[in-house]
Amino acid sequence: MALENKLGINDSAELARVEERISKTKAIKLYESNIVEDFVVGKFSGLAKIHKFLFDELYDFAGKIRTVNIAKGNFRFAPVMYLETALKHIDDMPQSTFDEIIEKYVEMNVAHPFREGNGRSTRIWLDLILKKELKLVVDWNRVDKEDYLLAMERSPIKDVEIKLLLKNALTDQIDDREVYMKGIDVSYYYEGYNTFKAEELKDKI
Repeated sequence: MALENKLGINDSAELARVEERISKTKAIKLYESNIVEDFVVGKFSGLAKIHKFLFDELYDFAGKIRTVNIAKGNFRFAPVMYLETALKHIDDMPQSTFDEIIEKYVEMNVAHPFREGNGRSTRIWLDLILKKELKLVVDWNRVDKEDYLLAMERSPIKDVEIKLLLKNALTDQIDDREVYMKGIDVSYYYEGYNTFKAEELKDKI
């Protein structure tokens, strides 16, 4: 059964295809339109705006804190009853060094504030922090999917792996369109979405 959505799609495979096409097109628009300049970088409010922008056409819960407990495999994300407290704590975390930024990113991943679409919106959020504070972004094309997923899975206990993985993929090409487009494709691929290429979708905007 597909996740409840605004389009009334009941088939989960069809929903995944439509979600990828719509939200990936919105991710391109995010780059093209400079909407992110109005976001508070490094705060949950900014992440919520990214999430709402990407998924608003699909889900009523876009940009809203989830009201259900969720888990992935054996890992349980922050319980709903502690979620708002966790997000306030993340807002207050420092973000002036690479290590601090990744620690903040790991905490946001554990919080997993939304019902769906956390990874994709949080990776954009992470790049915006790196761009603002360090004039760097992650070239996601250089981060292997399995290495990334394993490092993220282990990061709440030990974040050395994810720090090393992302540090080795940093680039100062912060305004390079191709780096961003390929990064969006890779970010979606991590989550199992690889039907559409960002370069193909940009012509349909």
